[in-house]
Amino acid sequence: MSQISIKGVKKSYLKTPVIHGVDVEIEAGEFVVILGPSGCGKSTLLRMIAGLEDITAGEIAIGGKVVNQLEPRERGCAMVFQNYALYPHMTVRQNIGYSLKVAKVPRVERDARVMKVAQSVSLETFLDRRPGELSGGQRQRVAMARAMVREPKVFLFDEPFSNLDAKLRVAMRAEVRRLHRDLGVTSVFVTHDQTEAMTLADKLIIMNAGNVEQIGKPTEVYNNPASRFVADFIGSPAMNLFEGEFDADGHFVHGQGGKMNVSQLNGVRQPGKKVVLGVRPESVRRTHAETHGAIAAVVDYVEELGASRLIHADANGSRIVALDTDTAEIKSGTRVHLSLEADALHLFSVENGRRIAH
Repeated sequence: MSQISIKGVKKSYLKTPVIHGVDVEIEAGEFVVILGPSGCGKSTLLRMIAGLEDITAGEIAIGGKVVNQLEPRERGCAMVFQNYALYPHMTVRQNIGYSLKVAKVPRVERDARVMKVAQSVSLETFLDRRPGELSGGQRQRVAMARAMVREPKVFLFDEPFSNLDAKLRVAMRAEVRRLHRDLGVTSVFVTHDQTEAMTLADKLIIMNAGNVEQIGKPTEVYNNPASRFVADFIGSPAMNLFEGEFDADGHFVHGQGGKMNVSQLNGVRQPGKKVVLGVRPESVRRTHAETHGAIAAVVDYVEELGASRLIHADANGSRIVALDTDTAEIKSGTRVHLSLEADALHLFSVENGRRIAH
C-alpha cells in the first residue's frame, strides 16, 4: 500500500483548471520531489495533499485512508513553509512546542520532545531566543523542528530554501537529507531548483502547466527524458535541441541546411519525417575535421567553469553547446568541429513533444 495515493486529482479556480488530472503513488519512506517552473501547479498539488486547498475532482489517500474531507490537522502531515511561518513573539522553544501545547501534551513530555528535536537540528543553544534574533538558516531549522516534534506520517516542504543564499541552501539540503535518513518519514518536497531536486529526491515528479510530464528516479529522468519539455528543463545547461527532418540518405537536416550523420537512429530515419533531435552538452566533444560525422561550427562565446568550459557555437544556423575540458585557448569566431556521442541522442515528436523510442 502506498503512503500517499493521488488518483485523478484536478483543481480549478472558478472555471479555470490549474491541475488537469494527476495520478501519483508515493511509497512509505520515500523522499519525493515535485519539480517544475513557476506556475506549473506543484505548490497547489502539495497544498491539496495537506488539506489547505480543496480538490475539484479525484481522490487523495494517506496511509490507505481517503482524506478528501478531512481537516489538515487530521491528515497526519506536517508542513514546512517558504516563509518559515514562525510566531515572532514566541521563543524558539515555544514555537517548536506550540502544537504540543495545543494538543495538551503534559509539560514534562513537551519539554523533553522539544529538546530532542532541537538537538537533532543543532538548535539546543537557541531555545530562548526569538525568531528575529536568528539567521535565515536557523529560522528554517526552527520551522523544520516544529514539524518534526509532531512526529507526523508525512513531511511536506513548500520551497523551504528559496529565501536562503546559495551556500546556506547547500548546507540545508544536506541537513534535510540527513534528517530524512534518520527519521525515515515519507517526505514530499516542492522546488523549482533542479539541483535541489536532483540531490534530494528518491523519486522526481516533473510538472508542467498542471500536468505530470514524467515520474522517475533523478538519473532516469536525466538520461531518458520523456518529453521535449523535460529534456529542456532538466540539466544545466539545458539539452541541445535541433528541429529538422531526415533526408533520403538518412542524414538529419537542421538549421540552414546543416547535416548530421545519425546512422545509429537507423530504425526511425524516415525521409521527410520532422523530429526534434536532442543531445546533452557533455555528449558533444571537440574533434578533428577528419572525424566521421563531425559537425562544423563557429564559436560564439566560451563560458569558463574552471576545470571545464562550455563552448557556445553556431552550426549552420543551429545553436549548440559543448562541454570542453581542453585547456588550450579558444576565441570567438574560431571554427571548430564537434562530434556527438552515438548512444546519447534523443528524439522527440514535433507534434506533441513526447519521446520517440529508437
